[in-house]
Amino acid sequence: MKNRICEILNIEKPIIQGPLNWLTNAELVGAVSEAGGLGVLGFNAGQDEILDTPEETKENMRKEIRKVREITNNPIGLNISPTSSPIDDVFTQPMFDLMVEEHVPVAIMVGNLDTEWILKFHEKGIKVVFRAVNPTKKNTQEAVQAGVDIIVATGFDEGGTIPAKAIGTFSMIPMIVDASEGKVPIMAAGGIVDSRSAQAAYALGAEGVYVGTAFLLSKESPLAENIKNMAVKMTAEDLLLYRTMPAYYRSLPGDLPNKLLEMSKSGATEEQIYKAQNGYIGMRDGMLFGDLTKGFASFGLGITFINKIESVARIMDKLVNNTHN
Repeated sequence: MKNRICEILNIEKPIIQGPLNWLTNAELVGAVSEAGGLGVLGFNAGQDEILDTPEETKENMRKEIRKVREITNNPIGLNISPTSSPIDDVFTQPMFDLMVEEHVPVAIMVGNLDTEWILKFHEKGIKVVFRAVNPTKKNTQEAVQAGVDIIVATGFDEGGTIPAKAIGTFSMIPMIVDASEGKVPIMAAGGIVDSRSAQAAYALGAEGVYVGTAFLLSKESPLAENIKNMAVKMTAEDLLLYRTMPAYYRSLPGDLPNKLLEMSKSGATEEQIYKAQNGYIGMRDGMLFGDLTKGFASFGLGITFINKIESVARIMDKLVNNTHN
């Protein structure tokens, strides 16, 4: 299904695999791109420890990019997140340099909208997909004005860092589509795992889907096997929703997630809960290492409709074809 998103990204199917922080590697990203979507390397792709310097992170990412190229020659993307203060932004410049050096054609800009960086990427022929953590009509219009190529509308149904306002995916999509006035294509994120949810997103004006949970539960995903096996037995009703920085997280139940939920209910501050979850290290411990005594395991509400571990190619088929099983 060719459309504006496919043309902009030079891909066959309008599907982007979310960057997923610790939970991407060359195998997963290569499989998504080879199947016709856009695989994206997250901040800590292929790592299980935090590296000491931005230069080490850059070189690790270079290795993952080259591993992906052994799997596919199709386009891939890299996750960037410019900070509001250039002094504190030690990672965007090295990642930009790397993308130029390794000919990575797409930047997934998450968080702050940075017009200066958008111009820099465009000068090198790199497309920019913008995903606000908290999508609004205002920041959508600002993104259009800034010249981004694609905008992601993320609803409260998503896993990972959940938006601060409880606007469900299928209310969020038309709001952001209308705000963009057709000037920039919109992708839908949050709870989209199969043909039904993808078709609903398209009916509301989205031109593509941005998918995390479905790919986490693929054969190629680096997610811990015990977490995969646990997740396919769960539904949205089983997920725990708790307050934390910057707003909310969901998790499978477990020793630490149960404690975080209790802290949330008892009035602990978001800062206290974030510290107790070990920040983003908690995602690594829970999902990459499979230890829910030290970490959490975050998924979107589409988990209800995933009941087995399948290949990325099969998941891609489900997202574009009228099949649910």
